[in-house]
Amino acid sequence: MTSRPILPGSTVGILGSGQLGRMFAIAARRMGYRVHTYSPDTDTPTGQVADLEIVAPYEDLDAVRRFASQVRAVTFEFENIPAATAAACSEYSMVRPRGEVLHTTQNRIREKRFLSQHGLPLAPFREVNSLADLELAIAALGTPCILKTAGFGYDGKGQIKLYNPSAAEEAWRRANGQECVLEALVDFACEVSVVAARGVGGEFVHYGVVENEHKNHILDLSRAPGRVSERVQSEAIAIARTVMEQLDAVGVLCVEFFLTKDERLLVNELAPRPHNSGHFTFDACVTSQFEQQLRATCGLPLGSTELLRPAAMANLLGDIWQDGEPDWAAASAFPSVKLHLYGKLSARPGRKMGHLTALAPTVEDAVAQVLAARAALSECVGDKKSSI
Repeated sequence: MTSRPILPGSTVGILGSGQLGRMFAIAARRMGYRVHTYSPDTDTPTGQVADLEIVAPYEDLDAVRRFASQVRAVTFEFENIPAATAAACSEYSMVRPRGEVLHTTQNRIREKRFLSQHGLPLAPFREVNSLADLELAIAALGTPCILKTAGFGYDGKGQIKLYNPSAAEEAWRRANGQECVLEALVDFACEVSVVAARGVGGEFVHYGVVENEHKNHILDLSRAPGRVSERVQSEAIAIARTVMEQLDAVGVLCVEFFLTKDERLLVNELAPRPHNSGHFTFDACVTSQFEQQLRATCGLPLGSTELLRPAAMANLLGDIWQDGEPDWAAASAFPSVKLHLYGKLSARPGRKMGHLTALAPTVEDAVAQVLAARAALSECVGDKKSSI
């Protein structure tokens, strides 16, 4: 494989076809690249804006190899890609981040072992492979605690809270015998994240510390910059850099943290890709996280991460559609609010359908505007319905 930059006019491939891939494809096409996307689904958020949408299972390695042979580089838009799929791509194309990075971060046990081995702060945990393991882990960590399946968990999926030891048997039944981790429940003040990027030469950039609010385990609102001390900001960025360097990751990676009430940072999860909490960068930064992913994947110099104005991002879940099509004109009436819709074919509760970003002189002004714009989407629909 050549180490020369992959220049505009070339074709890049992305495994996965959701909203992260869509925004990556928009950034790539703006810079003159062609984009192919590969996933088992059709008419996807990414496929709607890519040059070519390939529909096949990730386990069809012959199809994966054909896909990889037609592009110069391959990247990912989510981490639940089989290791064999990444390996098959690497036979024909540059894969960034490496499949080994994906292998570590797509499994909570491997991820926590990695973090622990490198002395990075995280909540107390135990590995669980049986009911007996779980009972011993509860005895060691105490309750309340939380049982998490090791693989394929996001937005709160695969997580079971335990408030007393007698709940062990039922929790293990609900886990369906999958390998799990048990974590001590953290009494945190807030959740924060650092989205960062690393280039092929080891250069490192970041978007500062973002403050996040979740509802039902799904990100609801992000503030940039986050309301944290300089010490916390410096420590969080240093941890993100250590993670990327120790993984030898090229691309974009997000480190999610719990910030305790006594201002200790505990790493919650790693995501080796653009992240929901970095969506504000599409509008508010010189270089978005998606363009940064493209630059790193193609071996180009990384771009400036300068925040042009304070920003806030609010997710739009399928719940907003429950009374009919949201009133997009109402949200558009806020001149400093940007609307992003993902092109998903059906709305359902809890499904991420889009987001709003607001830019303002202060982060609190941005929060107020983005929340008002989101509320207007449903309020106007409700007013129309009640007048019928």
